[in-house]
Amino acid sequence: MDLSVILQVLDSTVRLSTPLLLAALAGLFSERSGVFDIGLEGKMLGAAFAAGAAAAVFGSPWIGLLFAVLVGLVLALVHAFASITVKGNQIVSGVAINFIALGLTALLGQSWFARGGRTPQLSQEQRFSPIELPGSEALADVPILGPIYADLISGHNLIVYFAFFMVPVTYWIVFKTRFGLRLRAVGENPAAVDTAGISVVWARYRAVMICGVLCGFAGAYLSIGQQAGFVQNMTAGKGFIALAALIFARWKPLNAMYACLLFGFLDAVAIRMQGAEFPIIGTVNSQLMQALPYILTVILLAGFIGKAVPPKAGGVAYTKER
Repeated sequence: MDLSVILQVLDSTVRLSTPLLLAALAGLFSERSGVFDIGLEGKMLGAAFAAGAAAAVFGSPWIGLLFAVLVGLVLALVHAFASITVKGNQIVSGVAINFIALGLTALLGQSWFARGGRTPQLSQEQRFSPIELPGSEALADVPILGPIYADLISGHNLIVYFAFFMVPVTYWIVFKTRFGLRLRAVGENPAAVDTAGISVVWARYRAVMICGVLCGFAGAYLSIGQQAGFVQNMTAGKGFIALAALIFARWKPLNAMYACLLFGFLDAVAIRMQGAEFPIIGTVNSQLMQALPYILTVILLAGFIGKAVPPKAGGVAYTKER
């Protein structure tokens, strides 16, 4: 296998892992505060529709991104209200958001655009274009390092760079700031935090709101970064894969990035290997290759969910003692 093929697979890995990484980091903030969020899928889907629809109507990817973030934030606040204020079941609330987003995006897409739930095809000006980093053309002919810089590191759109930039930022926020210390304390022992005079409700609300914003970026990437418009149910389980990656990573940002890159790599290999012939087994079934990331999700959850210890107060609504 020559270098160009390897770089193509790795380039696809980066692109395919971007929405997973953003969603995993989103879930990390929420779940570190003690609010489990199985509704990552729904928030991503709603944001993807909002981005595609707004970009098609207003002609700007920035307006599409703004609407995506707003929709992700609104759905996050719905989850926060149901889980924190009303003290409802967090799993049920997340599942409800997934169903609402799935139904509303299809209904509104058909009602507004009459394209079977799709938004209009977006032009290059309505999407986030690839960014050529400085010196990429000059270094392209340098052996090995040149193609790596020009073809793998350079040439991604803004949201891809934002996603990987958010890994060290998330680590710094969660583990090196006062806000992060309180966030983790609320997820482990909310009663002690409350005794110290810190609002458990407000800390959890802020964490869930950050989750909604990051899900907005993830959804926007799908419809105005990776593709040219919204397609019905275009998340296709990516929110659940991101959740599995987060559990596998034990709620740590750097580990979450590695896990998402692993899922993205498998997806890239599955796409590359569709229809390929092997000496002994012959042609690999395309459906089997497409199912590889989901099979890995089941394997990882079965093998690691018992070993990955979530925040102690995760999934439990806090009631202030009087």
